[in-house]
Amino acid sequence: MYIYIDYILIGVMTVMLIAVAIMLFLNRLWLSREKEADAKSKNQINRLAIILETGKLRLWTYHIDRRRYSSISKDGDQTHEYNPIDFAQFFDRDEFEHMRSIIFEIRDGVKESGMMRIKGTPAAEGGQRHYEIILSIVERDDKGKPKTLLGVQRDITDILQREQEVSQLLMRYQTVFDTALSDMLYYDKDGRLSDINDKACSSFSINDRRGLLLSELRIEDNPLFSTFDLKNPTATRTTAILSTAELDRYGYTINGSMQSGKYYYEASINPVINADGESDGFYITGRNVTEMVDSVHRQQEGLKRLREVNQNIHNYIHNINYALRVSHVRLVNYYPDTFTFEISDNVSQSQLTMSQVRCIRLTSPRFRKDVSILLNKLDHKVPKPFEATIEIILHDEQYRPMWLMFNMIPVFNDKGEVERYFGMCRNVTDMVETEHRLAIETKKAQETENLKQSFLTNMSYEIRTPLNTVVGFAELFEAEHDPADEPVFVEEIKKNSNQLLNLVNDILFLSRLDASMIESNRSETDFSLCFDSCCQLGLSNVRPEVRVIIENDYDHLVVNIDLENISKLIQRACIIASALTMQGTIRCKYEYWHGELIIVIEDTGVGIEAERISTIFNSLERNRKLEESSTGLDVPIIEALAHMMGGNVEAQSEKDKGTTARITIPCEASLVEKKKREEK
Repeated sequence: MYIYIDYILIGVMTVMLIAVAIMLFLNRLWLSREKEADAKSKNQINRLAIILETGKLRLWTYHIDRRRYSSISKDGDQTHEYNPIDFAQFFDRDEFEHMRSIIFEIRDGVKESGMMRIKGTPAAEGGQRHYEIILSIVERDDKGKPKTLLGVQRDITDILQREQEVSQLLMRYQTVFDTALSDMLYYDKDGRLSDINDKACSSFSINDRRGLLLSELRIEDNPLFSTFDLKNPTATRTTAILSTAELDRYGYTINGSMQSGKYYYEASINPVINADGESDGFYITGRNVTEMVDSVHRQQEGLKRLREVNQNIHNYIHNINYALRVSHVRLVNYYPDTFTFEISDNVSQSQLTMSQVRCIRLTSPRFRKDVSILLNKLDHKVPKPFEATIEIILHDEQYRPMWLMFNMIPVFNDKGEVERYFGMCRNVTDMVETEHRLAIETKKAQETENLKQSFLTNMSYEIRTPLNTVVGFAELFEAEHDPADEPVFVEEIKKNSNQLLNLVNDILFLSRLDASMIESNRSETDFSLCFDSCCQLGLSNVRPEVRVIIENDYDHLVVNIDLENISKLIQRACIIASALTMQGTIRCKYEYWHGELIIVIEDTGVGIEAERISTIFNSLERNRKLEESSTGLDVPIIEALAHMMGGNVEAQSEKDKGTTARITIPCEASLVEKKKREEK
């Protein structure tokens, strides 16, 4: 009995244990499935969020019984509830009423769903948005009537904007296509004509454009484009030349003049390639160039006739030029506005162009005053002819100075003003050869005598002191002396020998200047780049107590000057300032003003007495201070160099207060750029 009860208890406990195990298993199975369901739910929510994000979608519901709108978040939860008045604030008023009418139709069973486009409320920034809303039923009541509606709202603003841009682009394309000034045709990928503009219709005399497009005319049917390869489309530029008979055979009537009986057509064929590299069609742009070609042919005929006329004129001019050369006659033009002469031995081109200054310098010195007076009258445009016979320093084939006879008349412009003077220049050297030779020989003899006299005078006056010093110290070697003094004797002999050599060189240079044996060779030079170095060479021996100031106010000053002689002039002027200035300042500067280069050298040295200012340019006047650093002939050399270049030198000085030298050289500037002054 007890054993039986034990078995029963054991069986009950076993059953209970099995039941508990089954319950635990079912619980774990339920938890596993719940987690799996949660994971699927989260996965679906994530997918929904991605769809809403990428599709720019927004979900909301409308509860028919409560007449409330509820927005749905990306997680599927209702986030906010709106009454109809509040919800209407997001949309255009009239279009929201239309959406409500669709909602009422779904509510009343008229339709199951609805779709519409609606505008949003204009925003302060970003403009007005556009939406596409799809309405559908998501919940019904027990009677099967709609209870809850789902609104899927998609932002289509960008789509509408792209559609509008595409529409505008197509409209612009069609406008350009239809109004182009050249013929435009479009063939599809199979070579059928799809579009043609008005200009092409006019060129090919097409009255029924629509009928032509419906006829599906192929590209190979057009003799102008029949050679185009449809299988291997590439951008092609072609020119077709057809006769009018050939065009008539193809049935084409062409507008335009064809005087040559041929038709010339120029075209550009461009394939339209899609993203896959395949051809979608062909654009052809062309024009009728028959009239242009005929015009070129007419121009060529005209050019041929013009060449014949030009050849006749050339022969005529050649004969005139030959006569001018044989008779030694030159054509002359003088332009008073530019102060230039043009001289030529032919009527075709100018052989030589000269300025007034050059003309005066080419004239013999005894005629320069008369020439200056005559040029002054021409510059004032005196309306009268003139004649003049003058001597110039140029030479003929026999190397004789030439005598020229000028006969010129004024030439007037439309206003009756003198524009230029035109005439002839004839060589009359043979007529005055004997007298001219005598004058030249006399002048040469006089110049030679002047050169010798100037040289001997300067030599006797200038070299006496250093030569006596050399001779004196040389004689001391023969007399009784202390051997310790010999280095002093040698040093003095060397010093005075160098001074004597420099003195002889300066005397020779000054003599050549006095005899006009040195010419001024001008060239275009940027003086602003040379001025500083010229001054520094002359100031190399300045005393340490003296402050040197070189003022250069120009970035560029391109002038027509004789740089070599101006450099010598500046260096010697700076040497004089260095020799006369024990302490204080030496200032060097320059300025270009009204066709003149003005160089100023100022110093605070010992100065010169007022009564001696007029004698400092005399080559016989010596300044002992200058002899310590140079030969003492720097001042007359400076003046001679300045006069040679057409300029002058002025000096202002006061005893013990300093000297200011002002050197003026006439020149022409082609570029003047001053430095910008910095504002203080």
